[in-house]
Amino acid sequence: MIHRRDLLKLATAATFASGLPRIGRAADDPAVYEIAAFGNARILHMTDTHAQLFPVFFREPSVNLGIGAMQGQPPHLVGRAFLDRFQIKSDSADAYAFTCLDFEKSAARFGKLGGFAHLKTLIDRLRGESGAKNSLLLDGGDLWQGSGLANAMRGADMVDAANLLGIEAMTGHWEFTYGEKTLRDNLSRFKGEFLAQNVFLTEEAAFNDAPAFDAASGRVFKPATIKEIGGHRIAVIGQAFPYVPIAHPKRFTPDWTFGIRDDELQKLVNALRDNDKVDAVVLLSHNGMDVDLKLASRVSGIDVILGGHTHDAVPQPIPVSNSGGTTLVTNAGSNGKFLGVLDLDLAKGKVRDVRYRLLPVFSELLKPDPAMQALIEKMRAPHAAAYTEKIATADHLLYRRGNFNGTIDTLLCDALRGAFDAEIALSPGFRWGTSVLPGQPVTMEDVLAETACTYPETYVQSMTGGQIKDILEDVCDNLFNPDPYYQQGGDMVRIGGMSYTCAPAETVGHRISDLKLNNGRSLEAGKSYKVAGWASVNEQKGAPVWDVFANHLRQRKPSPRAGDGVTLKGVDGNPGLAG
Repeated sequence: MIHRRDLLKLATAATFASGLPRIGRAADDPAVYEIAAFGNARILHMTDTHAQLFPVFFREPSVNLGIGAMQGQPPHLVGRAFLDRFQIKSDSADAYAFTCLDFEKSAARFGKLGGFAHLKTLIDRLRGESGAKNSLLLDGGDLWQGSGLANAMRGADMVDAANLLGIEAMTGHWEFTYGEKTLRDNLSRFKGEFLAQNVFLTEEAAFNDAPAFDAASGRVFKPATIKEIGGHRIAVIGQAFPYVPIAHPKRFTPDWTFGIRDDELQKLVNALRDNDKVDAVVLLSHNGMDVDLKLASRVSGIDVILGGHTHDAVPQPIPVSNSGGTTLVTNAGSNGKFLGVLDLDLAKGKVRDVRYRLLPVFSELLKPDPAMQALIEKMRAPHAAAYTEKIATADHLLYRRGNFNGTIDTLLCDALRGAFDAEIALSPGFRWGTSVLPGQPVTMEDVLAETACTYPETYVQSMTGGQIKDILEDVCDNLFNPDPYYQQGGDMVRIGGMSYTCAPAETVGHRISDLKLNNGRSLEAGKSYKVAGWASVNEQKGAPVWDVFANHLRQRKPSPRAGDGVTLKGVDGNPGLAG
């Protein structure tokens, strides 16, 4: 366990590898991603790739508000505040990778990031530098979902890619939305281990002898694994997304209960240290960073949390004190843009020192691995003609990520309203989805990157103004609740055809006001409105949203009206708001 006296040393040592070379460097230059040798064990961490096998453009948020104690703290920093906090030079490749600043100009200059063929090259290089059997590759979940190909193949494509990449352990979130049968079928082919200490059978499922890793405790999956690395024993614990049956249709996981379960986690950590005599404990988490920061203060004995879910790219680990010492909390971004490199100096029963870097994966600096490239092309070939269809041309930057409406979701809401002649459209605050630059074609593959999931059905129904306000208040409390354990990690529901004022720092029930239709009329609490949407947790029968969206784009309809949006209140000076 890391002790408090080591806190300052670790906080200083766990630094970000800044100043990556300009993209003009040769892609095969071995010095580009060289990292000085350190310690005796290397753990590589990726998370939230959302099935993006190819390099992508992905704009980081301009709005990621921290409220209360989290205001001004990572991960709730954007733009200039982010650069200042992590000492990153403006107008640099790193500034492009980690922030939204000058995104369009920088995208043309530095290119796309990620891609599994490029990740394979980088991972092989970093593992080779650490020496045989001295490294471990972990995935934090949301690996199998987020592309048309993954949706069509029910995640099987990502299992094959993960096996070739060499992932040795993973946990999950969207993986559960394929349902138990598909999940288990895929895991039977996965060469690594699926870890989730916080998933248990329901009482009824346990009574009926439903399958479980440990029938006595009711744990559905293996909670942890111990790996021998560099002559030392490292325990890796899996922490799946705690709110799967709340955030998604419960029909996908009817026999399982989830939750943070920090009491069970503490017992597991104690057993690994006291009985199994491990030298280090790593939590592979899909909680979201705010939840991980609170958990780290409550559970002792964890050296490092490798976090995911909230798509936060945080260059330096955040040290958190607890009753046993200090835990370092990390989060490694999304879409394959980043690879976390955790180097540990291990001794008997303890971590002596740490180095951590979050490396942007610049595709133009890395030659694609031929075997991975061939695998991707083979899997995609049956769908390539459909996916490459040019549906439209982007007349402005299309992006999703941010606490409130991104341009892609405003356009999607416009499509829903048009298709159903609805006054209002609601679109879920999903954080996955790539970006399209102005002037670039929008393909069917792009459309699916924003919409591909296992419950894509659209709907139209009547809602009162009071019900609409209640929905916005409920989602807003999920996003801005001052207690991280009540946050579920998505962004605000996206809206079309209306606007409202949001005061994130207010209490539940008092954050949303001034709801108006685009014609300027206020929403009346008792009046009914025609509302269109998609991805409801209640089963629907409408057309899949990707067809609705694609049809709208094919008609070359005008861009959404500027009146759709949110007015923020009480957030002046908040460094989670750029501009």
